[in-house]
Amino acid sequence: MTDKRTLLDPTAEHAPARRERVTRPISLEGLTFGLLDITKDRGDIFLDQVETQLVERGFTVRRYQKPTFARVAPTELKQKIVVECDVVIEALAD
Repeated sequence: MTDKRTLLDPTAEHAPARRERVTRPISLEGLTFGLLDITKDRGDIFLDQVETQLVERGFTVRRYQKPTFARVAPTELKQKIVVECDVVIEALAD
């Protein structure tokens, strides 16, 4: 993919971090999905529905939750997700 974009971190970064885009999987078959609830109201309801649909299709699903939506996910949580999951869906709601 040659599309270049700059994403800014709203947590007071002074200079944007430069990272290569992660290559998307060709297929989702056999992958483990991580569902990250950032603890905004009703995000868990959305993720419950996503989990139901994924499980019905035979996917493995793991659930995670940030301590608070007001801060970035703790490093330990992010590391756990990276080790345990192939793809992640993050819920934002209100």
